[in-house]
Amino acid sequence: SLLGRRILDLLKSLLNFPRHLSQHPGGMVMSRGPLSELVPVENAAMPGRTVIQWDKDDLDALGLLKVDCLSLGMLSCIRRAFDLVERHHDRRLTLANVPSEDPEVYEMISRADTVGVFQIESRAQMSMLPRLRPRCFYDLVIEVAIVRPGPIQGDMVHPYLRRRAGEEEVDYPNPDVRQVLHKTLGVPIFQEQAMRLAIVAAGFTPGEADQLRLAMGAWRKTGVIAKFHEKLVAGMLERGYEQEFAKRVFRQISGFGEYGFPESHAASFALLVYVSAWLKRHHPAVFAAALINSQPMGFYAPAQLVRDARLHGVQVLPADVGSSEWDCTLEAQSVADPTGPFRHRDEKLALRLGLRLLRGFSEQHARQIEQARRVGGAFRSFEDFARRTGLPRQALQVLARADALASLKIDRRSALWKSLPPRESAPLMEASPEYDDQETLPELPGLTPQDQVVADYSTAGLSLRQHPVSFLRKRLDELRAVTAESLAFLQNDRRVKVAGLVLMRQRPSTAAGITFVTLEDETGAANLVVYPNVWQKFRPAARFAGVLLATGRLQREGDIIHVVCERLDDLSELLKNLDSRSRDFH
Repeated sequence: SLLGRRILDLLKSLLNFPRHLSQHPGGMVMSRGPLSELVPVENAAMPGRTVIQWDKDDLDALGLLKVDCLSLGMLSCIRRAFDLVERHHDRRLTLANVPSEDPEVYEMISRADTVGVFQIESRAQMSMLPRLRPRCFYDLVIEVAIVRPGPIQGDMVHPYLRRRAGEEEVDYPNPDVRQVLHKTLGVPIFQEQAMRLAIVAAGFTPGEADQLRLAMGAWRKTGVIAKFHEKLVAGMLERGYEQEFAKRVFRQISGFGEYGFPESHAASFALLVYVSAWLKRHHPAVFAAALINSQPMGFYAPAQLVRDARLHGVQVLPADVGSSEWDCTLEAQSVADPTGPFRHRDEKLALRLGLRLLRGFSEQHARQIEQARRVGGAFRSFEDFARRTGLPRQALQVLARADALASLKIDRRSALWKSLPPRESAPLMEASPEYDDQETLPELPGLTPQDQVVADYSTAGLSLRQHPVSFLRKRLDELRAVTAESLAFLQNDRRVKVAGLVLMRQRPSTAAGITFVTLEDETGAANLVVYPNVWQKFRPAARFAGVLLATGRLQREGDIIHVVCERLDDLSELLKNLDSRSRDFH
């Protein structure tokens, strides 16, 4: 039709245009004189920030210096954790004085116990950790760099792992190449190594190697590195290298066109990996509080961070107006939590959830509660709380629905009733209290345990009561679904069914369309592998289900267990009204 042809013409006119114009939130341009004399400068949306009309390539062409500050969320988390350690353990920590090369930390990392740890908490990293088994800081540098699109596309990962495990001989064609690659067992993992290889093996000048670096940096511009193919291969052949070696090196360097790390960058990240892992190992309550207070960041929602903290022996206390602040805080632990396989021997602090977790509750109202507690002490009743804080009814209703008034000896339904607007308006100018201490509450039916959990999720996104899937276990048994925990004891290649809340969907660009899904039930997490044909066949369930039943084959490789899916079913109807939100990266 004419309309269809017009649409096609419009679409063709948009080809090769930038998808969007973005700005680096922490980028700075340095110039000898006022920058506004060189390029128009406009105000950004954020106060105190400005934007120029040039991109990084323009700046590079003009020789202007651009400095990027990554502004990583983990830096905020670590700072908060250090503050908590100083406050509760009287120990002042910095990035420089955290005890280095702790064997317990590396042991924790090697078993992929890394929920919340910077950079190595993703599914891909967790699968790599038991195979690489880091034992020193430089192993972490390699770990950070190797699970990247560049090394994966360049077929560097498996050769490195085989050589590390002693399954493949490490050989070098000559001492020059050995000098470049000996730290990474003959496999180029870092951008600097690719540049030095081009110089020592292909005869590139430093200037040409820098052009190669720029090409590797243009990782979303296809075909840029391909321009160097002839010169790289011909240069290596002229210097006596085997053609197979030349092709392999070019293939590996080409991988950096899909994003690879400089060694210095990987080392900086590895420091944050180690420090965050050290905090998790030795101060799990501190680490969990700092992580939640730094949200949104990372792969995991607060529900999974809280669950992981409890598995590590941390006692977690609910958000409550009698004790909670806006942020999560730490309290003296009165009774050790005996649950969890990773119970820590030294941690004596309980994690008190903050009011920041309550959906629809503002920081300003949380500060009003903190101030009222400081001035007048503990709240004696709902009416005393309402008068002293001066919170609007809407805020009181949020607290009531979240069961955050339990310390006032009132259940969530009674508290919600009290926070509703008056049934009758008081006469004009008549002085009547807004809340009546003597008000007789109607007999309200209590909530079932399942209703309590559903209410917890709808107001805070997590529950300290039962796991939602536990209420479905009888039905799941009828469907012959096993628990996530039991997968570890089943035979490889066995056909299984497993069900749970969908925590995460990931589809990395290097995975050929495969989607990795993480489910959680009352016993733990199960990892699914969903191939494109299965995703398309069961797309509604795969894409939108909050509770998923997966049928497939159990696949075991060492300690890593996946279920390769053949069928997906949406069981969300079995947990109606449960507000469980997955984190999706696809």
